Parts: sequence; C-alpha cells; structure tokens
Amino acid sequence: MIRRKKILILTGSLGDGHNKAAQAILEAARFHRPDVDVKVVDFLEWTHPYLHNVGRFCYMQWVKSLPSVYGFLYRRTRADNTISHLFKKMKSFRTERMLSLLQEEKPTEVVCTFPGAAAAMSYLKCNGLTNVPTVTVMTDYTDHSYWIHPGTDRYLVAAEHVKQALLRYRIPEQRIVVTGIPIRMPFTQTYDRAKLRDQYGLDRDRPTVLVMGGGHGLIGKQFKSVLQSDDLDTLVQFVFVCGRNEKLKQRLEEELGSEKTRHSVMITGFVEHVHELMALSDLIVTKPGGLTVSEALALELPMMLYKPIPGQEQDNAAYLVGLGAAIEVKNASELKSQLLEVIANRSLLSQLKQNAKSNQLNQDARHTISMILETKHYFSPALEGLQLSYANV
Repeated sequence: MIRRKKILILTGSLGDGHNKAAQAILEAARFHRPDVDVKVVDFLEWTHPYLHNVGRFCYMQWVKSLPSVYGFLYRRTRADNTISHLFKKMKSFRTERMLSLLQEEKPTEVVCTFPGAAAAMSYLKCNGLTNVPTVTVMTDYTDHSYWIHPGTDRYLVAAEHVKQALLRYRIPEQRIVVTGIPIRMPFTQTYDRAKLRDQYGLDRDRPTVLVMGGGHGLIGKQFKSVLQSDDLDTLVQFVFVCGRNEKLKQRLEEELGSEKTRHSVMITGFVEHVHELMALSDLIVTKPGGLTVSEALALELPMMLYKPIPGQEQDNAAYLVGLGAAIEVKNASELKSQLLEVIANRSLLSQLKQNAKSNQLNQDARHTISMILETKHYFSPALEGLQLSYANV
C-alpha cells in the first residue's frame, strides 16, 4: 500500500512572516492537494514550551530598542565565517523533543519556514537520527548563513538574486528553486475596489493610504504631524492596522480621532482581512517584512517602506526600491515630505503600481507545494561534511 504523504511545517513566532508563510502552504495544500496531510507546528513553542513567549518578547524589544546592534550582528554573520559557525554550534533545542515530534507525526517531508527549525533538522540528519527530506522556505528577499545548513535537501527562495547568493555557498543548483515567497490565496485574487470601499464605509474617490507596522504595530505615532499638517491639501483617508499592539491602537484613537483631523481615519487592531484593506488602498506605508511586501506586490499596491531595520528589512527594501515598486523613507520628516509628494503626484503613484505589476513573481503557494512534494533525500554527511563553506566572489 502506498503511504499517504504528510508534510510537517516547522515555523517560529519571531515576527509574523514565518507563520504567514506556513499558513499559506497549509491553505494551498488543503485546497489543491487534499490527498496530502499537512500539520503546522511552532518550533519555538514545541522545543521551549515554557520559555518561547519570553524569548519572543525579548527578541522584539531587542529589535525595537537596539536595531543597530541587531544590524551589526546580522552583517557579521551573513557569510559562513568563524562567528556564524559559533552561533550555529549553539544547539537551542532539545533533541528528544524533536525526535518525539517526528515519531509522533511521521512526516514524509519536513518544511522549515524558520531558520532555527532548519538548524534543528540539519543537526538530526548530520547525526544520523533521521533521513526525512527537508525543505527550507526562505521568507525574505535576501540570503543569510543562518538559513544555510548541510542537512537541507532543497531551498525555496524568493527571487533569482537569492538563488545566485546561495550558489556562492556552494549549494548544488538543483537544490535551489525560485518559487517566490508563498502567500495566502486571497492575495492572489482580484477585487472590486469601489465595492470594497463601500463595504468599509470609505469614500470611493479619495486617495487611500493603508498604514501597517507588521503584526506588532511598530509604526503609527509619526502620522500625527502628517494628518495635522496644512501642507496636505488633498483630503485623504488613512487606514491604520495596529496588529496586536493594543496600546498603539488606543493611543492612535486618542490622538487621531475624526474630530482632530480633517482627513478620514479608520483604526483597527489585528485583522484577518488584510487583503481587502490592501486591495482598496492606493498606497501602503509599512515595515518591509518579506511577507507583507510580497502580499502588496501581488496586489499591485505601491509601497512606502518606513525606516527598515538593519538586516533583512533593509535588504527587502533595497530589492523593492530597485524594482521601482516602492519608496524608502528613513525618518518621520522624510515620511511626511514623501507622502505629500506621492499623494500630490498621481503619475508617480501610477508608475509605482505599474512597476509592481511588471515585477510580480508567481507566488501562488501551489508551486511551493509541488516543489516540496518532489523533494528527494540528497544529504549524506560522508560526502558533504558537517558544514558548507562560503566562497567569496
């Protein structure tokens, strides 16, 4: 009897991107491949059931409070070198927990949308504890050594330049596939903008700016001066999505209530229907997380990328700006001036939209599913050693 396929997806809750990619794969499999079982497990929660919330909080505080330190370490460990090797040797999971998960689920393929999970699977494979085919789905438009591990059988990457970067790690080309970052099905569809604006009680004709700071609401207060400025002649409607940051939501409601600005303001917390808010908007102001910018790109939504954190956000921003689909702003003053210019210059907005349309990848997660199911077990410690080296070019 042929064994039914089962994909185990290991994700991690440091930011929302890893989880969103995992959910996109899960959703696509259920819709297009009902013959395949799929389960998503939070790697951090599974391996550290009592500490993962503390670790997530500390990570977010570190990124928000000391972004320059984060950026410094990110750059120093991008390539395989002494420092990155040292970090990779720090086993941050419990082997018995991982083995019990594999024994319990008995997957035919393991997919990692979180680099720590890829490291754990590689450790198990290097030590001969499992041989299940393992796929890493990279969730940014850049490369970094923390995604690269010798036990990985296939890498699914966001764009061609990421593939070229991985080739410099001496990863065989047949193990790297450009699939785009997998996004959920609602972001791949088309919508009637006028009907959506009616649905949300918004004006059909006013320029509409969607403001998002990621799942943790990292931006917002910078818009008080923008909305209260006399320089913005055109009436605009702003939609603020604060994610899970309730304090930010309350503060914005106090500072930007409708009676305090002549512009229209809608403020919401975490929402499941972000695709509809993107589809009805003319511009999004956001942090350049890999999944958020991929969703916006799929919906042909021009982007203004605010103050990217040094590291993967900076790399994502550079890629989108290079495509001509986004504008990067580095501070509140620049945000105000650029926002005024884009709203006043409709041709600039149209050009950003056209560039987004022209540079779309096929990010439908069906392609990702196909590549996962075709993955073979290539890894052999005897042939490859326990580390891959980075060839400087």
